[in-house]
Amino acid sequence: MPSRSAPGVRTGVRVVVAGDRGTGKSSLISAAASDSFPDYVQAVLPPTRLPSDFYPDGVPVTIVDTSSSMESRVKLIDELKRADAVVLTYACDQPTTLSRLSTFWLPELRKLEIKAPVIVVGCKLDLRDERQPMNLEQVMAPIMQQFREIETCIECSSATLIQVPDVFYYAQKAVLHPTAPLFDQEKQTLKPRCVRALKRIFMLCDQDMDGALSDTELNEFQVKCFNAPLQPAEIVGVKRVVQERIRGGVSDLGLTLEGFLFLHALFIEKGRLETTWAVLRKFGYNDELKLRDDILPVPTKHAPDQSVELTNEAIDFLRGIFRLYDSDSDGSLQPSEFDDIFVTAPESPWTVEPYVDAAERTPQGNLTLNGFLSEWALMTSLEPALSLANLICIGYGGDPTSALRVTRRRSVDRKKRQTEKNVFNCFVFGPKKSGKSSLLNSVIGRSFSSNYTPTNDVRYVANVVEQIGGSQKTLILQEIPEDGIKQLLSNKECLAACDVAVFLYDSSDEYSWKRSRELLLDVARRGEDSGYGVPCLLVAAKDDLDPFPMSLQNSTRVTQQLGMEAPIPVGVKLRDAKNVLSRILSAAEHPHLSIPETEKGKKRKRYRRLVNSSLMFVSVTVGAAVAVVGLAAYRAYAARKNT
Repeated sequence: MPSRSAPGVRTGVRVVVAGDRGTGKSSLISAAASDSFPDYVQAVLPPTRLPSDFYPDGVPVTIVDTSSSMESRVKLIDELKRADAVVLTYACDQPTTLSRLSTFWLPELRKLEIKAPVIVVGCKLDLRDERQPMNLEQVMAPIMQQFREIETCIECSSATLIQVPDVFYYAQKAVLHPTAPLFDQEKQTLKPRCVRALKRIFMLCDQDMDGALSDTELNEFQVKCFNAPLQPAEIVGVKRVVQERIRGGVSDLGLTLEGFLFLHALFIEKGRLETTWAVLRKFGYNDELKLRDDILPVPTKHAPDQSVELTNEAIDFLRGIFRLYDSDSDGSLQPSEFDDIFVTAPESPWTVEPYVDAAERTPQGNLTLNGFLSEWALMTSLEPALSLANLICIGYGGDPTSALRVTRRRSVDRKKRQTEKNVFNCFVFGPKKSGKSSLLNSVIGRSFSSNYTPTNDVRYVANVVEQIGGSQKTLILQEIPEDGIKQLLSNKECLAACDVAVFLYDSSDEYSWKRSRELLLDVARRGEDSGYGVPCLLVAAKDDLDPFPMSLQNSTRVTQQLGMEAPIPVGVKLRDAKNVLSRILSAAEHPHLSIPETEKGKKRKRYRRLVNSSLMFVSVTVGAAVAVVGLAAYRAYAARKNT
């Protein structure tokens, strides 16, 4: 694994040298380390270390020699998988070794799924037949076109020490300042994630927000990233280069965003990737062009039954962002308006599961304010670090530690009989065709569909629920597929994150009722065994269809036995979903109620009460005895004293 001391800072680079036998691998390594051509080189060298002061970046390089023999194949594969960079060698005096790169070595690296950058090195340059000159660029161009993982190509001679140090400098550079995240070699353009990161940096440096970097702002940017100011002549020179190469790169106000992006593309084309990487890392980006973990102060949960929420300060910021980008003031975000919000984030975060289609939208497909806030609540609950990173990327200017908070333990809420949470997680259980998906769809305002589509994976929806008095809470509903319940309950802490469990059944189908009852009992037992008992609600779906015989009596009897509320009836089309949501929210806000108790749980509770009362009786008895003995001793002492 790569060596790192602090997040984003490497303490070493591991380079593995591979290639056909006799191509000069060991001689190359020995010459690089000793700066001389060795008289004798053993078949495979032990790992060789180039010290940190060997190259300007100040990072030591460990070079690993390998054998291409079949007997050493397992060790070769292991070393390649641990490599930060791979040097593939061929012999300049043996053309067949060059063709072997594209017929064997490069396909083999792909087969092994080696993701490290590749440096192709021609060794023994001094032995090439002068009567057969070769243009390296022409020969390697088609190979590099086919194998984009090749970072660079170079030829060297260990005997004459021509370009030997350069080989491992390029290997180190490919690791410390990789091309792949920044530049698309095929299209010859900056990659989208790189553009997004540079846009954010530009906006942060454009302090007066006039769309251009003035000479002063450009100089401050230079000092921040490189600890050295630009001279007036240098600023003029930079702007002249941009003006000559790209229209609109410079305006009367200074360097525009187009010009800023062009400069970095120019740096990369000229091989100065370290310049762009220095800028990106100064502003907190890692090798994947995401904000580093060390600048994301995500609060830590100390118990499984805690959760992470946005603070009121962060929610107020998001409301302001929504209003700012709702350019037509219609109370919803069109796709273009939504994309503009995340133009400075690595990507739009809600285009993939579980966030896609998880919140309320208008009939035209636009995201409402409630939907916008609900998506943020869901992301914060599931991936707090991702939520905080996106907040910072879209311009959250407050202290990052003020954006998220950890809730109180649910077990404490249960004892105090109240909760301080604003976001509640609800697990939705039920057999197939019981109406789980319809319930989730109704929560986000989707119309009822009679087409049955089974849910095979866990699905989430979230929405804001208005309370009497105007306060708002967010409900996150998680649909648990019937086939996944057994695996879920196998985890002892599976109910720790659940505030309410809802069990649906088709009231017109007796099997659906029996299966839902089984699931309810399974969850109740798991809650009792784990200590994470959870309020539970039964929902009698499809109540407008003919119920099976004894439907109401059976369900009422079971809820009474378990100490739960009576089942909540809802129709096929869930027109009264608001009633269900208010009941779910009420159960979540009263965490000490509606927790089902099985017979085993009741016996266990009675036993605990008996033990506690016995201990109390023993304590009182022992206390009384001690008091009597103490009083007798005092009287004896007093009598002796008087005598």
